[in-house]
Amino acid sequence: MITERHSAVTPGGYRALALAGLFLAELVALALAYQVLTDFECADSGAVGLCAALSSMVARAVVVMAVAGLLVWSRPRHFNSFLNAGAGAPWALPLHLTGVALLFLPLVIATPPGGGLDFGLALIPWLSGAILASLGGLAWLAPLGAWRALGAAIGPRAFLALLLAAIIPDIVVLLGPIWNVQSLTDWTFAGVAWMLSLSGDQVTVDPATYIIGLNGFLVRIAQQCSGIEGAVLVVTFGLLYAGMFRGDLRLGRFLMLVLPLAVLVSWLLNLVRITVLILIGARVSPDLAVNGFHSHAGWVFFSVVALGLIWLAEASPWLHRNPARAARPGLAQDPVAALILPFAAFMLASLLTHALFAVPDIGYALRVVAMVAALWLFRRIYLQWAWTPDPVAIGAGLAVGAGWIALALWSGTDGSDLAAALDLLSPAALVAWVMLRLIGTVVLVPLVEEAFFRGYLLTRLDLGGLTSRMIAIVVTSVLFAALHGQWLAAGIAGVVFALIMLRRGRLVDAVIAHMAANLAVAAWALSSGNWSLI
Repeated sequence: MITERHSAVTPGGYRALALAGLFLAELVALALAYQVLTDFECADSGAVGLCAALSSMVARAVVVMAVAGLLVWSRPRHFNSFLNAGAGAPWALPLHLTGVALLFLPLVIATPPGGGLDFGLALIPWLSGAILASLGGLAWLAPLGAWRALGAAIGPRAFLALLLAAIIPDIVVLLGPIWNVQSLTDWTFAGVAWMLSLSGDQVTVDPATYIIGLNGFLVRIAQQCSGIEGAVLVVTFGLLYAGMFRGDLRLGRFLMLVLPLAVLVSWLLNLVRITVLILIGARVSPDLAVNGFHSHAGWVFFSVVALGLIWLAEASPWLHRNPARAARPGLAQDPVAALILPFAAFMLASLLTHALFAVPDIGYALRVVAMVAALWLFRRIYLQWAWTPDPVAIGAGLAVGAGWIALALWSGTDGSDLAAALDLLSPAALVAWVMLRLIGTVVLVPLVEEAFFRGYLLTRLDLGGLTSRMIAIVVTSVLFAALHGQWLAAGIAGVVFALIMLRRGRLVDAVIAHMAANLAVAAWALSSGNWSLI
């Protein structure tokens, strides 16, 4: 019987959470890159099953991370000892980054660039990259000896739970034929029809074939679209949570009240998912609806329900046998999490904008909301930094901004797609978008990106000595460049920001330089109307 989960969470535990956010951000970046930069389809690969298994890695990682979080909560004594065993091996981070680079490599060697992929050619870097990134990430988290001790302490059942989590997507697919709940499909069809009727458009419905849509964009609500898969996932996750914490939870209340509520919320979100899918396909882009929103929304909503389930259980004293023990120390005091999690939130919001909008930058407000929420959580840590302006940092930032503008004009960046999308906005919506874009670009993004790239990655890679420092600057600058469309300008900017931080050992100087650079570019974008510059 497990009763130890309310022990104090050590900084090592928050470090693990921050690293989980980093790994999730990397997965999001991979999903976005392969969705946006290629037109590859598994049906063209010649190995549909293997391709589908690889393409579901983001979904598997989401479930595995959720179950891993439950394991940490259920065995805090063992995991705190594990995480406090010390930092991982020095070679772990380079190994992890090498693996991540291999995962992106097929995008570089695609012929033509941005076109189709040779699945056979891409398979080797994908598999080797996944192995190296995984091994490097595990060794980065803790020493190998700590992993062996943890395995002996928690036993094989924990690893069996993680394995089960990794194959849950496959189980859901394999068991699909046995859960034909016709009434649930009927309710889902009726619910989507009602929600679409609120749009004011003429809804096309054919109850006999379960076909529904708007403006010629039609979908069929099959059995697997009824919401039963989401319900099974939520129930599985909830039962796993209840089993791990059965010694502390009031199981009757959790199983009879909270878990059914989570299943209901999952079904309602499935209605929202199908409705939004149809609206995007009818009003924005069928390709975006099918290959963008449809590919990610289900797992995003499952993550929301799973995290909400845990939050409700943790925050409700009436669900605990000893309500006084439900209090937990806050994440907001962990300085490592403050460097990583805002960037992870920014990347997840970017995934949503690519899933919801044909021109992702139109949904920039989602990124602003995500950044504000994450930064606000750690506001006390940021306020403790020495926010004194440095003339050298400001001057270097303005120089970077000028160079960014010059390279953009030389490369002929015109931002026609974004300009066309902005022309469709009402005057009030356009003003709101411009204001949010300026706030995000000048204030929020510099803090989020510098905290992660220079505050966390650079300091972790810099092991001392000139060679190590040069490698750290190059690696972080390359990764920073990969995140931006203008990779040359971003790479140069990354080097400058790194040198500015290392000059006095102050992360704030890099943030200020980044703010100055973005302010210069934002001023040019505002005067020229070319918002693709930022």
